[in-house]
Amino acid sequence: MTATIIDGKIIAADLRARVADEVARVKREHHLTPGLAVVLVGHDPASEVYVRTKAKQTESAGMASFEHKLPAETSLNDLLSVIAALNSDPAVHGILVQLPLPKGLDSQKVIDAIDPAKDVDGLNPVNAGRLATGLPALTPCTPLGCIILAKTVYASLEGLNAVIIGRSNLVGRPLVQLLLNENATVTIAHSRTRDLANVCRQADLLLAAVGKPEMVKADWIKPGATVIDVGINRISSADGKGRLVGDVDFQGALNVAGAITPVPGGVGQMTVACLLGNTLRAACAIRGIVEPKV
Repeated sequence: MTATIIDGKIIAADLRARVADEVARVKREHHLTPGLAVVLVGHDPASEVYVRTKAKQTESAGMASFEHKLPAETSLNDLLSVIAALNSDPAVHGILVQLPLPKGLDSQKVIDAIDPAKDVDGLNPVNAGRLATGLPALTPCTPLGCIILAKTVYASLEGLNAVIIGRSNLVGRPLVQLLLNENATVTIAHSRTRDLANVCRQADLLLAAVGKPEMVKADWIKPGATVIDVGINRISSADGKGRLVGDVDFQGALNVAGAITPVPGGVGQMTVACLLGNTLRAACAIRGIVEPKV
């Protein structure tokens, strides 16, 4: 068996195109330009690249992009003041604070300060609580991207045995609720799970989000299962430049899985595309417009 590779680049490009079409429609029909504000504190090179990508794709979708780059020594009070200003700015419909923050800044206090209506990362406790109770909510972008990718393989996720490895607030926990909303049967596994490999072998849909390079081996995978690899890890390579790998042994998994996302080119492509979708939804909800079809 050779697994089908789920091409996140193509799927994300399609989503971005649909978002751009809806942005054009709400501009034309409602004179509304969705606006996304990204706040970056410090000078982490990887975060800076990611923020530039977000800004470029935001503008390509026809949205307004607002960047706030703050020095690493910014105080918590000054950062909260920036967020308060964005909360009250009618041109801004989505606010994203790039994580991780420099040491000394309380990430949870920052997340708590974001207006839940503009919380396009879906991390504010109000949105997390609404998602957990099955109510409509802005949803974290990476888990949302995982669901979209899985649905390119299955017409319905109903009844599937889904196993998530990882219980973070960013990915694992919101994935549980999203999969339950799809009527999947969900197991969430983690570092304390007994016989993790055997738990994974029960999965029709296996989602790995642990941040450990190539931890999931081929013999952990049920033959024909779909594997969604959320991990992005840099490891050393023979040329000394390093390379990106996921949490799954991709080459080994190709011989067992029915379908698998690559790293890079899989889930990572979906995160920004889903961020654009969330910004459009937030803008429409704030203005009282019917939710866009994206």
